[in-house]
Amino acid sequence: MERGGFRPAWWCRNRHGQTLWSRLSAYQPRPNYMRERVPLPDSDFIDLDWVNRDHSGQPTVLVIHGLEGSSRSPYALGLMRAIENEGWRGVVMNLRGCSGDDNRLSRAYHSGDTEDVDYIVKHALSSCGDHPLAVVGYSIGGNMLLKWLGEERTRPDIACAIAVSVPFNLGACTDVLSGSLFRIYENYFMKRLKARIARKMRTMAMPVTANELSRLRSIRQFDDAITSRLHGFSDADDYYNQSSCRQYLGGITANSLIIHAADDPFMTPEVTPRTDELGPGARLELYDRGGHVGFVSGAVPGKAKYWLEQRIKEYIKTNIAG
Repeated sequence: MERGGFRPAWWCRNRHGQTLWSRLSAYQPRPNYMRERVPLPDSDFIDLDWVNRDHSGQPTVLVIHGLEGSSRSPYALGLMRAIENEGWRGVVMNLRGCSGDDNRLSRAYHSGDTEDVDYIVKHALSSCGDHPLAVVGYSIGGNMLLKWLGEERTRPDIACAIAVSVPFNLGACTDVLSGSLFRIYENYFMKRLKARIARKMRTMAMPVTANELSRLRSIRQFDDAITSRLHGFSDADDYYNQSSCRQYLGGITANSLIIHAADDPFMTPEVTPRTDELGPGARLELYDRGGHVGFVSGAVPGKAKYWLEQRIKEYIKTNIAG
């Protein structure tokens, strides 16, 4: 299944190595971001970080990051630097509370929050003129993107979409992260999630007390006690069932590329959709290896290559040609 030009580095074939390499090693230099704060209809805001914003006449690439990520996440930095070098316009959508400044409301973001995606896509398009917009989503950002593409709504026209390492079934993926071998990932996310809620407790009411927050040990517990209650779901299962993108894939008509690795440590092979579940616009590229938002190649560790950046640019070029 390793096709489309990707070959994992011989020194980084393990799924955990693929997942962690770019996060633990020196990565791309930071692009020259320009921040824009976009007010939302509910009095909150979203911070966007742009590169080459003034390059009128060029395509625009909008990126949606993953759980507790931001424009500073390694994959976002790498892609934005590649876009900057290409001369295109690029922008990262920092989900509510992820830009470095806490958002104003008790609610934040969640894995199925397509209202904010819709609003920001339309905002980005308003600056594109007649030039194309591509949208890239990583992990839960990919879940948001695919759900948005497949929902029955009036969507603005985009040139194409790319979704990487998507947790198509949120409940199943959350349970995988709670397995004993993968608690290192869950512990990382929980530390960041709990820290964000603890900060907000200083200025506003939250669904749990400080003592209750300290006793939360898993993402499922966090989603049951906090995410679901802040965003109108009855419990974690209701949140996962309504927000997982897999049930929406059949409605995708826009040109969309889904890049996934069978060895992704955040999920099991059963989570991966079948090709007959995909809508007419969607294409799945499934690889044996690649980890979670990894896809590291290259002959030696000191000269690692991040194949995703090249594949994403290649797909965008194909869809904006002419």
